[in-house]
Amino acid sequence: MSMEAELRQGLAALSLPLSDEQVGRLLAYLELLQKWNRVYNLTAVRDPQQMLTHHLLDSLAAVPSLLAYHQQYAASSLLDVGSGGGLPGVVFAICCPKLQVHCVDTVGKKAAFIQTAATQLRLPNLKSIHARVEQLQDRYDLISSRAFATLADFTAWSRQALADNGCWMALKGKHPQPEIDALPQGIAVFHVEQLQVPQLDAERCIVWMRLQADNTAA
Repeated sequence: MSMEAELRQGLAALSLPLSDEQVGRLLAYLELLQKWNRVYNLTAVRDPQQMLTHHLLDSLAAVPSLLAYHQQYAASSLLDVGSGGGLPGVVFAICCPKLQVHCVDTVGKKAAFIQTAATQLRLPNLKSIHARVEQLQDRYDLISSRAFATLADFTAWSRQALADNGCWMALKGKHPQPEIDALPQGIAVFHVEQLQVPQLDAERCIVWMRLQADNTAA
C-alpha cells in the first residue's frame, strides 16, 4: 500500500474529511521532514512508515477535537509549544487553515525547519518562533504541546501566553494522573479525552485545561 493510500485510510478511520490539497500538503510535509531529518536530526524516528504512524497519524488523531473546539468557541489562534519538527503544529496548520498557528521552539534548526515548511507548503497561517515560550508577548486562544513537558511545567511556562477564556490541550500517552495531581491550584483539568490512533496500538489522550475563574488575572 502506498503512503498516500495509508494516509487516506487513516483519515477515513478518524472521520477526518480533508481535501486532496490538504492530503498533498501532509505528504509533502512528511517528505520535507524526512529530507531535513537526514541532516538535522529533527526526530529520532527515521523510518518513513513509522513517521506516518508515530508522527503524522498520531498528530492527526487530535485534529477532530481541535476542529470541534475551533468551531464551538471561535478560536482564532493556537500556540504550539516545543514544536520540534512541527508536530503537531504543522499538521494543525494544514488541517485548520482558518486557525493562526504559531510554533515556538528554543532550538534554531527546528524553528528554521518549520519556517521552511510554512514557505514550501504555502501555509500563510503558520509562523515559526525561535524563542523560549516564557518570553512571548502575544496571547493565544489555544496552547498545545506534544511530548513536551509535565503538565505543571507546560502550563507554568506558557501561562502568560494564554488568552482570557483560553485553553491548554496537552497531547499525552497514557492517562497522566500523577501529572494531573501535581498541577497547582488555579489550573483546572476539565476533560481528558481518549484518542485512537489508526495503525498504532498505543494509548493516547488529550488533557484539556484552563485557568479557574478566579485565577484568570494571575
